[in-house]
Amino acid sequence: MAEPAVIHATQELLEGPAGTPMSYWQLVCWRLRRDTVTLTAAAVILCIVLSAVLAPSLAPHKPFEGSIRKRLAPIGTAGHLLGTDEQGRDMLSRLLFGGRLSLTAGVVPVCIALLVGSTLGILAGFMGRGVNMLIMRIIDIFYAFPSVLLAIAISGALGAGVGNTIIALSIVFTPPITRIAESVTTQVRSWEFMEAARASGAGTVAIIRHHMIANVLAPIFVYASTLVSVSVILASGLSFLGLGASPPNAEWGLMLNTLRQSIYVNTWVPILPGVMIFLTSMAFNLLSDGLRDAMDVRL
Repeated sequence: MAEPAVIHATQELLEGPAGTPMSYWQLVCWRLRRDTVTLTAAAVILCIVLSAVLAPSLAPHKPFEGSIRKRLAPIGTAGHLLGTDEQGRDMLSRLLFGGRLSLTAGVVPVCIALLVGSTLGILAGFMGRGVNMLIMRIIDIFYAFPSVLLAIAISGALGAGVGNTIIALSIVFTPPITRIAESVTTQVRSWEFMEAARASGAGTVAIIRHHMIANVLAPIFVYASTLVSVSVILASGLSFLGLGASPPNAEWGLMLNTLRQSIYVNTWVPILPGVMIFLTSMAFNLLSDGLRDAMDVRL
C-alpha cells in the first residue's frame, strides 16, 4: 500500500486553481466538483435513496396488494407503469419499497464494520506488540473462509431476516477494514510529527484523537466506500437464497427469486430488480473511485 494522503503541517496549505491557498479538504471538494462521473454517480445514489425514503408518497399502489387477473402484466400497462409481478402486485411500488431493505442491508453493515474495524485497526497499529498480535491473529481467522461462504454460513446459522443479514455482513466486512486501518496506522505511527507529539508529552488518547485519526481516516473511509457496492450485491444474494428478507417483504434480491420462474412468460418485468441492483452497485463503485482520486489515496 502506498503512503496515504495525510493532513499535517506540511500539507495544511495547498495551491488552488487560482493560486490561492487551499486546505486538504477544500482541495478534495474542488476535485469532486470537477469530476462529472462522480457527481453523476452521487446524483443517482441520491435519487435512489430519496425514492426509497419517500416510497409511501411516490408509490402508486400498496406493495402487498395483488390481483390474480393482472399477474405478470407487461411494462406500460395502464395503471402499472412497470407492470406487475407473479401475484399481480405493482412492480414500481415494490421496487420503491424494496430499495428500503436493500439499501439498509447494503449500507448499515459497512457503517458498523467501519466503526468496529477502524477502532480495532487503529488500536492494533498504534499499540503494537501484544495488542497488535492479539487483534490481528483473531482477524486472520476470518480470512480462512471466502467472504461469500462466510456470509452464507453466518446467515444460515442465525436464520433468515434483514437483521441477521446485517450482522452477517458486518462480521464479513470488519476484518478487511481492520487490516487496512492497522496497516495505515503502523505507517503513520513512525512519522516525525508523531514522534514530536510524543516528545511534547501528549497522552495516548490525545495523540490518537488529534493526530492519528486525522491522518488515517481518508484511506480507511475510501476503502470502506468500495465495500458498499459489494454489500448491496451480497445482501441481495442472501435474500435470493432465502437467507435475507422473507416474503411478502419487498426486497430486490427476494423479488429476483420469486420472479425467476416467470422470465419465460414476461421477459422484461423479472429483470427490473436486477437492474436496480446493478445501478445501485455501479453508482457506489463510481462514487468510491471518485473519492479515492479526490483524496489522492492509493489502495
